[in-house]
Amino acid sequence: MIAFGEKVKSFENRLKSASNRREDEKTHLEKARQNVLDVEQAQRIVQTVAQMVQQQAHEQIASVVSRCLESVFDEPYEFKIAFEQKRGKTEAKLSFVRNGTEVDPMTASGGGVVDVAAFALRLACLMMYRPPKRRLLVMDEPFRFLSRDLRPRMKELLLTLANEMQIQFIMVTHDELLTVGKVVEL
Repeated sequence: MIAFGEKVKSFENRLKSASNRREDEKTHLEKARQNVLDVEQAQRIVQTVAQMVQQQAHEQIASVVSRCLESVFDEPYEFKIAFEQKRGKTEAKLSFVRNGTEVDPMTASGGGVVDVAAFALRLACLMMYRPPKRRLLVMDEPFRFLSRDLRPRMKELLLTLANEMQIQFIMVTHDELLTVGKVVEL
């Protein structure tokens, strides 16, 4: 039978061991709390930088798209991008604004507005790409829904952009109103 003194000694050792583990766990808990604070601060910094980058991207993209829309249409839409945080990710909502009214481009605009905006978005992406890529944009019937009376304006815009931005367009089209530059007929 174990002596009473040995039992007490065993309990004292277990108590000392538990106290040491408790102190170690307190230290780990404090480090974990500090890590959480550091991660939250880093997340705020990343979100701030992301918002700044999004704003710069919006300004560059919107200016190209709006310029293209203004060049082709008499009453052009202004192009807007709204960034929204959803499920921990940033989503971009594209819209057109005319006379203070916001329009969903996929449901409420006609006459080729979406065609011109899609072209301008591709152009803006090409121009923003880093490191710069060869300035070449290949398109297949990009303006098929553009109103016939607006196609000469689109042709003029293509010529202007090609010269200003030093970009080459290769376009498949059956519309003679859009043919420009070197024409290859197959």
